[in-house]
Amino acid sequence: MDRALLLAGRGLRAFGFGFAAVLVGVHLELRGLSATSIGLTLGFGLAAASLSGLATTYLAARVGRRIALSLCGLLMALTGLDLAVATQEVWLIASGFTGMLGAASVDLGPFASVEQAALAESVSPLRRNIAFARYSLTAGLFNGAGGLAAGLGSGLNGSRGFFLLYAAIGLVTAGLPLFLTKRVESELHEPAFGALRRPEVRRVLAGLSALFALDSFAGGFVTNAVISYWLHVHFGAEPALLGPIFAGVALLQALSYEVSGQLSGRFGLINTMVFTHLPSNVLLLLVAFSPTLGWAVGFLFARFMLSQMDVPARQAYVVSIVPPADRAAAVAVTGAARGVAQAFGPPIAGIAIGAAAFGVPFYAGGGLKIIYDVALYAAFRSRRAGHES
Repeated sequence: MDRALLLAGRGLRAFGFGFAAVLVGVHLELRGLSATSIGLTLGFGLAAASLSGLATTYLAARVGRRIALSLCGLLMALTGLDLAVATQEVWLIASGFTGMLGAASVDLGPFASVEQAALAESVSPLRRNIAFARYSLTAGLFNGAGGLAAGLGSGLNGSRGFFLLYAAIGLVTAGLPLFLTKRVESELHEPAFGALRRPEVRRVLAGLSALFALDSFAGGFVTNAVISYWLHVHFGAEPALLGPIFAGVALLQALSYEVSGQLSGRFGLINTMVFTHLPSNVLLLLVAFSPTLGWAVGFLFARFMLSQMDVPARQAYVVSIVPPADRAAAVAVTGAARGVAQAFGPPIAGIAIGAAAFGVPFYAGGGLKIIYDVALYAAFRSRRAGHES
């Protein structure tokens, strides 16, 4: 019952994030924001999504995971209302400060640390890789449906309607956690960030956080919202076409999550993370050289078949190399490093797109991600997760 409720909230949120990532850039442009202001909004959204994870972890240790997850739903509702109703630039930019803008990843936000810690404790260690693959699969399928639905959001009235729907989804996801049982609450009552007091755990988290920050800084140049806006500006693609494109992207990602669970069980989590991610970043570089929209979409589809296989493997790895009491903190700390670093990408990408330097986001994103892959393998190939040894 608890796992079904967690997955229901996960799926609904991912559906909202799916259409938000496609529509937010175009919606802000229709409201009169420049490419630079749009980039700033997305950047603020990424930074808030990551830092709010720290706050939610602290809050969950005080009032419980159910209340913390419910508050995340209310923040999503507030974000949707802001985007649907606000007309002044300052209020539109402020929509990113809730942490629930949903413009980058279904795994980045104040909910992630609490939700993933609960999931890790709801299954046996041997089933953990598959559990996280299914967790990602659920999000991928609903995210794709959201992207497909976004094709109906043409024009200002269309996008406004979708962000009102976004607010309604937030209210539903605020209510679902209240039906969870006490089993989802941690039985180990320790300080929220007690992991940082243990030298061994602190060293591991510092190393992972630094590497994840590099990967996410690179990813900030090529978030779904940035790519959607790039396709719109560079090739004139409108929401009616962007929606199906990103639905296809999400479907490919969802299928790759299931494959990731199988690969990580056979070859190990780090090997799965690196050897699926590395070729995807070569494909990302090729997007910049696309002469037509068709070529760009083809390279993106090929890239997304591989690029997200590291997500469930990374999630399972992070919660498996620390003691159970430290899992939420480990997700929050590494997530904060990822999100803050990623927040710098969209503003730079926005400036580059505004200046017609269309290749910059893909050169920077792909090149830095390749460096991350090599560094991760060199640093952690010999450190296996607890349930792998």
